[in-house]
Amino acid sequence: MKLAAIDIGSNAARLLITEVTLDAYGRPQFNKLNLVRVPLRLGFDVFELGEISKQKRNMIVETMKSYAHLLKAYGVENVKACATSAMRDASNSDDIIRKVKFETGIEIKVISGDEEASFIYENHIAENLDKEHSYLYIDVGGGSTELTFFNEGKLMYKESFNIGTIRLLKNMVTEKNWDEMKDHLRSNTKSKLPMIAIGSGGNINKIFSVSKKKEGKPLTIELLKDYYKEFSSVSLEERIRVYKLREDRADVIVPALQIYINVMRWAGIEEIYVPKIGLADGLIQHLYEELTLALSSR
Repeated sequence: MKLAAIDIGSNAARLLITEVTLDAYGRPQFNKLNLVRVPLRLGFDVFELGEISKQKRNMIVETMKSYAHLLKAYGVENVKACATSAMRDASNSDDIIRKVKFETGIEIKVISGDEEASFIYENHIAENLDKEHSYLYIDVGGGSTELTFFNEGKLMYKESFNIGTIRLLKNMVTEKNWDEMKDHLRSNTKSKLPMIAIGSGGNINKIFSVSKKKEGKPLTIELLKDYYKEFSSVSLEERIRVYKLREDRADVIVPALQIYINVMRWAGIEEIYVPKIGLADGLIQHLYEELTLALSSR
């Protein structure tokens, strides 16, 4: 079975195509066939102007047309397409969704921050880790940050905050926003167990790659602070040249580090694991569960 997920974020749109097979015990195995990323950067329009510009509207439609061709080429029949913070805030998102549906057949659903946190949790990473720790999922995007707290085998807390990398670049995050996140964390992440973070999002994945750490090894908060100082002290051009970063990654990586560091500091967390999962992976898991449920109820 081939499934696909489309995640239209504030910085980029991603198409993930996955083949699901069953192992000898009947458990699903998710094998990535393709991941395509287009840096639409919708947040730069929306968080400043309140809507998506004509140029970006055309970019979305063209991107979705190319995704529709890929879905056809791979023979994918089931796709889940979701949009997050920028499309939530854009006054003209309904018009864009109608145009995309008409021209490509792809139906985009704008999801709430709460739903976004839930879909990321669908990866169930924490369930496969040891029970001697509690876990805080931290997903940092261009427009928002989703936090999900997992303690003693149970999902205890999830919340979305309008603190994202593009909002920070645009100076649209206030002290009050930071204080709200800090208070939420301190009130809702209490545990007798030591806490570990699980990071998702393109920026933490890039930091992990730059760190040359072995798969499955955590990054420390001290290392993130070092990278924050290092990247902050050089120009955008130097970040691109020295660290081989794309321009649409080089500008958002510093505010992303600021968010991860603050969240970890306020929650008293020393280490963050980076399993390279994101919203698209969670959407695939959710879609598979929906289809399995529909088949079993027939």
